[in-house]
Amino acid sequence: MKNIFLFALSVFFISCAEKNNPADYDLTTRFEKSEGKQTATYDEVIKFYHDLDEAYISIKTYEIGSTDSGYPLTLVTFNPDRTFDSEFADDMQVTRLLINNGIHPGEPDGIDATMLLMRDLASGKIETPKNVWIGTIALYNIGGALNRNSTSRTNQNGPEEYGFRGNARNYDLNRDFIKADTRNARTFADIYHMINPDVFIDNHVSNGADYQYTLTHLFTQHDKLGGELGDYVHNDLQPQLEQRLAAEKWDITPYVNVFNQVPETGFSQFMDFPRYSTGYTTLWNTVGMMVETHMLKPYKPRVEGTYELMRNMIEIVEKDGDKITEMRKAANTILKSGAETGKSYNIAFAVDSSKVTKFTFKGFEGETMTSEITGKNRLKYNRNRPFERKISYYDNFKATASVTVPKSYIIPQGWHNVIDRLRENDIKLERIQKDTTMAVSVYHIADFKTRTSPYEGHYQHYDTNVEETVENITFRKGDFIVNTAQLGLRYLIETLEPAAADSFFNWNYFDTILQQKEGFSPYVWEDKALELLNNNADLKKKFEDKKAADESFRESWYAQLDLLHKHSPNYEKAHLRYPVFRISN
Repeated sequence: MKNIFLFALSVFFISCAEKNNPADYDLTTRFEKSEGKQTATYDEVIKFYHDLDEAYISIKTYEIGSTDSGYPLTLVTFNPDRTFDSEFADDMQVTRLLINNGIHPGEPDGIDATMLLMRDLASGKIETPKNVWIGTIALYNIGGALNRNSTSRTNQNGPEEYGFRGNARNYDLNRDFIKADTRNARTFADIYHMINPDVFIDNHVSNGADYQYTLTHLFTQHDKLGGELGDYVHNDLQPQLEQRLAAEKWDITPYVNVFNQVPETGFSQFMDFPRYSTGYTTLWNTVGMMVETHMLKPYKPRVEGTYELMRNMIEIVEKDGDKITEMRKAANTILKSGAETGKSYNIAFAVDSSKVTKFTFKGFEGETMTSEITGKNRLKYNRNRPFERKISYYDNFKATASVTVPKSYIIPQGWHNVIDRLRENDIKLERIQKDTTMAVSVYHIADFKTRTSPYEGHYQHYDTNVEETVENITFRKGDFIVNTAQLGLRYLIETLEPAAADSFFNWNYFDTILQQKEGFSPYVWEDKALELLNNNADLKKKFEDKKAADESFRESWYAQLDLLHKHSPNYEKAHLRYPVFRISN
């Protein structure tokens, strides 16, 4: 992956020795010039960072990869120790913080706030953190940013113009980190694995209820993150951030996860599956959070609040950096050691209603009245009736399904789209050197449901169940063995186990196995089926028992013939057989 930076680094050697005078550049943002009413355009964002790069040695911009818009992503780094070896070297003794902006360009608060933050870090207005390396993706959804308008964020109070949620191909990029339909997601994977951040922040604006807060936070779900890192996020990092911001008169609340109902009835933490940015980064034990400013607050305080939150996070990361990096190192060492083989890995979660967190919530009274449009009841918040009230918050989850971690997976080489995704995520692969027959665990898809309407370019599957058998399978020279004892273990489980919420199976990567390719002509199969029954007493008994017990089966001649066909050597092995195989030990 490091070759993606070679061109930028060669330019860096030429340009970093001398920098121009910052006074030669207009580093005042559109946000500031408009007194907090406007957000920068894409071109203005990129020009700002290039100017900042020219003015300060501590700032460097890199153009990386491609996106669906045709433009590369711009990565901006703040690194006072500006040397080749330290910028991206794995052994640099720093805590790495990566900030993502503009994943939904109609929510541009983080774009403007981070421009101000990076400028103030470079200029010394903010004290330089000694052991924190900071990178930001200046604007992730370039296609959405170029689709500028002033109407698509129906519920939002400013800025005057902004980008659109969908990208250049109308994908919501914050659903694409696992399925990776977009070039944006694939370039993000390049950047993420090059940096290997310890902490990740993704800046957003909320939808939903009305309340008094400008700031809300959405930390990655701590039970899913697990271990010491999960405990640290829940018991240490989150309280620190809340207390620091409250001391600066920036009250903050957990993301208000309700829609068309009042929050004081209680709500649960949002579960960030791997399709989301923080769910994806969690797979490599990165501490992640989303900032969700409140859509109904004016734009100026939303940007200012995002700035203050990030500034405080930098201070916390500076203070706790050694602790964070050591916990990450320990967690990642376990993943790479093979110690997880044979252990249980949780792939599904539900709210644990037996554990309730109570906190004082600052809201507005919700009132039910008759709609003048529909004549039905409608909800309206009364801002003249603010309240502070203890509410129930459900921020603990329990596992509802798990799998046993195999020693390795085998993936036939024909599934090149799966292999491509693994390679993009730095998964180590080995090729089988000659045709080999071995005993492996085989999944057959027993049941699943499919969305009846399109979702992010897919008719996604869910509630997937499998049956497992052990079979002797012959693999070809060139097929892939993927050992799970590697840093990407969690990514492998979440993508290759069909029952996992964001598995490649559920995202339609394997839909061809769901269609039977060969069938039978009833008038031909009748005679062969009779011969099959006469030669197989056990099958004949099961067949007769099913006819006796199941009226619909008894009345359907085709269902009877189809069942027998599926129990015959004529039935194709590929139908419903999941083409990723497991080796347990």
